[in-house]
Amino acid sequence: MKIALIGYGKMGREIEQIASERGHSVNLIVDVNNLDDLCPEKFANTDIALEFTTPHSALQNILFCLENNIPLVTGTTGWKDHFPEVEKKCREKNGSLFYSSNFSPGVNVIFAVNEYLAKLMNKLPGYDIKITETHHTNKLDAPSGTAISLAEQIIQNNPSVKNWSLDENSQKDNFQIEAIREKDVIGIHEIKYESVIDYITLKHHAKTRRGLAEGTVLAAEYLLNRKGIFTMRDMLGI
Repeated sequence: MKIALIGYGKMGREIEQIASERGHSVNLIVDVNNLDDLCPEKFANTDIALEFTTPHSALQNILFCLENNIPLVTGTTGWKDHFPEVEKKCREKNGSLFYSSNFSPGVNVIFAVNEYLAKLMNKLPGYDIKITETHHTNKLDAPSGTAISLAEQIIQNNPSVKNWSLDENSQKDNFQIEAIREKDVIGIHEIKYESVIDYITLKHHAKTRRGLAEGTVLAAEYLLNRKGIFTMRDMLGI
């Protein structure tokens, strides 16, 4: 594959290395220093784009790729409120989009277990819920998109809770997401159910960015020659 990278931070550099190891090439990089290259002419010789930017620019990048029939894998979060618009554009253009709040295969196993656990815990009253996520100090969003995805799964599968909050003193039908920022932490996510008699935890600890980067490149390989909108669940069959 000939890959265009939209965003060239730490993840972009890791993806470039993994892509090269798997026999692909990066022939275009668009970053804050060359935003004028986000134009159809520059993407003429690419097979697929991988996008890791910021929430305020993600929607524009997604719509640009769909409008110009460029298959896109995006790991940027914060744009899901506009999903109906993205879905409509993808359908109109017969486009290709793969999105995920986290491309780590391990995290996506946690997603599947989290959903099942939430259904089980719905039958057990007396447990308080808390999600804790820890990332490096340069991470701009809080809570992380992964933590929000975990929280949304719990809400969808446990009617006793209605919402989440960053506030430690959440209302009775809410639960807290605690966002911690520490130096050199790639990503830790923990879901905790606690009662007066015990607690149950589900935890994922990313040791390096490699799992995220490998998952992204695998997603690109999966998306190539497919039409529609896909997620890690489609790729992993979970």
